[in-house]
Amino acid sequence: MGKALQLLPASASDKALLARLEEEAGTSAKLCYQCGKCSAGCPVGFAMDNTPRQVIRLLQLGLLNEALDAQSIWICASCETCSARCPRGVDIAALMDALRREALKQGRINDKKVAVFNQAFLSGVKKFGRTYEAGLLMQHNLLTGQLFKDAELGLPMMKRGKLSILPEKIKGRDQIKKIFDRVKEQGGE
Repeated sequence: MGKALQLLPASASDKALLARLEEEAGTSAKLCYQCGKCSAGCPVGFAMDNTPRQVIRLLQLGLLNEALDAQSIWICASCETCSARCPRGVDIAALMDALRREALKQGRINDKKVAVFNQAFLSGVKKFGRTYEAGLLMQHNLLTGQLFKDAELGLPMMKRGKLSILPEKIKGRDQIKKIFDRVKEQGGE
């Protein structure tokens, strides 16, 4: 049985935060009537502490702290199945993404590995214009103290051409740099 929550009217700051998150996501949690189609189609819902429907319900009830602390926002694969299935047009995937950004901004990450992975991934995309899997794994393992985690998988993947030891750079990296610069101008990292 989960922990009991006391429902109180949302504070003005919580209402303002929710309005900002909805604006960033370009959608409204109020539109959701809790049909559950998003959760029924979620490919990673089985691993979540709160299904997508439940995360939206937390937002509707003004329980933003609970939504920001949910492991579900980090487990979300951003596949957009939930958004595509929603009969009311709620962009649930965009709300999950907005919640992740806000949790990062507030330093509300329960697992250091999540923040390290996020930073390593974005660092690779910023440098090379795409993800560099070998570098991502090495950086993540080094910073989380798991030096040889999954090391035995590297050579077989390289032999099959699934993993490159050297990063590939894409054309148009200057466009990627502009995206990162724009995010920084808007207060992101």
